Amino acid sequence: MNTTNAKILLVDDEQDILDFLSYNLKKEGYQVLTASNGNDAIGIAKKELPDLIILDVMMPGLDGMETCRELRSIESIKDVVIAFLTARNEDYSQIAGFDVGADDYITKPIKPRVLSSRIKALLRRNAPPETTAEQVDLGGISIDRDKYLVIKNGAEINLPKKEFKLLALLVTKPGKVFTREYILQQVWGDEVIVGDRTIDVHIRKLREKLGEEYIKTIKGIGYKFEF
Repeated sequence: MNTTNAKILLVDDEQDILDFLSYNLKKEGYQVLTASNGNDAIGIAKKELPDLIILDVMMPGLDGMETCRELRSIESIKDVVIAFLTARNEDYSQIAGFDVGADDYITKPIKPRVLSSRIKALLRRNAPPETTAEQVDLGGISIDRDKYLVIKNGAEINLPKKEFKLLALLVTKPGKVFTREYILQQVWGDEVIVGDRTIDVHIRKLREKLGEEYIKTIKGIGYKFEF
């Protein structure tokens, strides 16, 4: 997908915020749709099938959390990227947002250039990586699933099996937040009972070998891969 032509739905009950965001995103070349409440947002999303929805949390009537939950239940748009844009920055609020299916959480106020960068990162997750059944190439890192081999800038990096499986999981959807519970299930399964500390150790080792910039911690939630 060409992200500069992407269709973005903005949802906020404050018209000045809609106008400000619309103006800046249109300057970037995006197609911009707007809605001032959750019910209208759902109707527009079903009709227009946007690539990204930026959703305010605190709205009268159907609030952002309820709107997100409803969007995720609609087959035609259940996989659209959804980011909350809100002045609330409490950990519990972010956790609630991820629980109802949000992909990201952007805190107001935010500078236009920073918002643009975040949007580009969000839209990239809708674009499939250069991949075959055995190989993924992302941000200077090549992952060969068949050989359990990672190559960064031409240099081979041999990872233990669990570290490789953890990395291979994160790169399946760049930018997506994987919860600790999901990581444990997918990487360790029912082998043994392990805790959060086990994941933290493996993440730390991956960062030591790949660099700090690829794997991001989402406090209280889990981890995501960015490039």
